[in-house]
Amino acid sequence: MSILHRASFTVSAARLDQLPPPTTAEVCFVGRSNCGKSSAINVLTNQRRLAFSSKTPGRTRLINLFGIPDPVEPGAHLGFLVDLPGYGYASIAREAREEWADVLGGYLRERSSLAGIVLLIDIRRGVTELDRRLANWIAPTRIPVLALLTKADKFPYGQRLKAVAAVKKELADIGALNAMPFSATKRIGLDTATAQIENWISPKVVP
Repeated sequence: MSILHRASFTVSAARLDQLPPPTTAEVCFVGRSNCGKSSAINVLTNQRRLAFSSKTPGRTRLINLFGIPDPVEPGAHLGFLVDLPGYGYASIAREAREEWADVLGGYLRERSSLAGIVLLIDIRRGVTELDRRLANWIAPTRIPVLALLTKADKFPYGQRLKAVAAVKKELADIGALNAMPFSATKRIGLDTATAQIENWISPKVVP
């Protein structure tokens, strides 16, 4: 069983100063609203309702931490999956969008326990202006990034490969970038993505 399957909700925070102190490895999930982020977290953890997607895109504004228990030390965690708020929905007031940007940017720049970033991009949209803005925050940190091109089942195989190549080219300034097609419904890329995230959280622990 994957260690990700043991994840459970730990805490929510509306602001960075409400987060618990950084301790063990964190892997954050970030992406444009309605890009399939909640579905990806749920299929990676093999749980139907661990991450919630709001019926109103852009409504979920909390940082949610899901802890992965340490099998050796009761009450401790191997690491955390961190669900960051979806960003950039036009229907949200500009002031609220900028506040969001401060939270996202602050977390990505300042969180010392951040071991890896899962960037979710709708394969049909490619890299949008908002994704590019996010990449500008990520690049200076040199934190490794796994770009999951979600909803890959909507494209035939050859078109998926072209989309991955285009994302790698557009985000080349993110040094440690791995990009791959992903589909929560068809489980495309699930095993590879799971292995990458597990390695970020616990390189020495075999589930």
